[in-house]
Amino acid sequence: MINWKIIAKILGSLLFMEASFMALCLVMTIIYGEADIPMFITSTALTMTGAFLFRFWGHEAENSLSRRDAYVVVALVWVVFSVFGMVPFLLSGSVTNLADAYFETMSGFTTTGATVIDDVESLSHGLLFWRSLMQWIGGLGIVFFTVAVLPSLVGGSVKVFSAEATGPMRSKLHPRLSTSSKWIWSIYLLLTIACGVSFWLCGMDWFDATNYSMTTTATGGFSTHNGSIFLASPTIEYLAILFQFLAGINFTLLYLFFFKMRAGAILRNTEFKLYVITIIGATLWIMYLLMSRMDYDVEEALRSSLFQVVSFITTTGLSNTDAGAWPHLTWVILGVLMFMGACAGSTTGGFKSVRVLMLLRVLRNEFHHILHPNAVLPVRLAGQNVPQGRLVTLLAFFTLYIIMLLVTAVVMVLSGIDITNALTISLSLISNVGAGLDTNIGPVMSWADLGDGLKWLCSFLMLVGRLEIMAVLVLFTPSFWKKN
Repeated sequence: MINWKIIAKILGSLLFMEASFMALCLVMTIIYGEADIPMFITSTALTMTGAFLFRFWGHEAENSLSRRDAYVVVALVWVVFSVFGMVPFLLSGSVTNLADAYFETMSGFTTTGATVIDDVESLSHGLLFWRSLMQWIGGLGIVFFTVAVLPSLVGGSVKVFSAEATGPMRSKLHPRLSTSSKWIWSIYLLLTIACGVSFWLCGMDWFDATNYSMTTTATGGFSTHNGSIFLASPTIEYLAILFQFLAGINFTLLYLFFFKMRAGAILRNTEFKLYVITIIGATLWIMYLLMSRMDYDVEEALRSSLFQVVSFITTTGLSNTDAGAWPHLTWVILGVLMFMGACAGSTTGGFKSVRVLMLLRVLRNEFHHILHPNAVLPVRLAGQNVPQGRLVTLLAFFTLYIIMLLVTAVVMVLSGIDITNALTISLSLISNVGAGLDTNIGPVMSWADLGDGLKWLCSFLMLVGRLEIMAVLVLFTPSFWKKN
């Protein structure tokens, strides 16, 4: 059966960390001398109280998780973090509706970047910092952060990592998972600092540079300005492209490249090659469409198309222009990029490039089987055969992905949303992009017009997309809760 005491113990410890992050926002509010100081004190105190209660419940539990416990704790952590994370929005009065507050918070932690707040510039610096901090925390995973900081807390850390990690293949830098997670979080932190310093040196004020660096490297897309249009100079836009691109690479490869100086490891990686080729191809195609149909000059077409392509394939959702006004063919291209996503083991959402690569090789083998029925044609990645079990899981994942996408789109259509927006909203949420492509819900507008019921559905879809469907849907199967 489920060991609720160890789950409560882990939740309590994580809530202590969430309260600490809220305290950082309190410091930000104090620095700017704003009226939100009592609100953040109350939010931090409520989160600390919840942490104490959960810890008290599970104080006698041993640090040992079963696989079943790991899936429950991962799903609950994201839900509970969002419940306490929405308190600052409610207490501040910036969001008065429970569905809106939970949507905004889940969008933050899952790095989706969809927002129901029409005027974010009216928010205090503390709340703006909290929105960005939520995305940065969720970038590599809440529980994965725990494995790095408090490895002794999660006795079944490998099982937790399997439940929360993105992508079909699991890779470690070190025999001890806690050591690997420390290295990965170090890379993430250094990438964020480098991004923020670069923005600041190129003219951004320190507050915007800090916030944009967190949401860019987390590939989240929350902005400190109204809409997600990237208010910056061309130089800063190119820097944003660079750091979004780096955040879309498997962090294991970044470790080998920057710390081990093994450039060959990243250049030989087939998923990375597909990622780069896709970006180049999509950028050139959209660049041609902008120059031929909308009279863009070469530099503007390159910068606009490259920014949008990298933003969509990394599921960041930032924009440097209104892509909704572009030719409809560009919507299709960007929609494919939203579905595909960047590399597994990165901060991005989507289906993941490695899965696309595996599907393409399965299809290639099937065509070969038509001509050579007796041939044995394994699917190979990184010079190794992919086990048949992983291929079955891949096809099951792909089927679930499409079913979830279509079911959500149908629900949206039945709720009165046109079919174009229904499909793009559904794809945007399950891929954790946060930007639609039509003019109703696009990069310059919010999601506030959706009904409360749809917002709860969207919140669930964002969680399912972040935890890659099966880790959540397995909780709804009867066999999961059976004793044996």
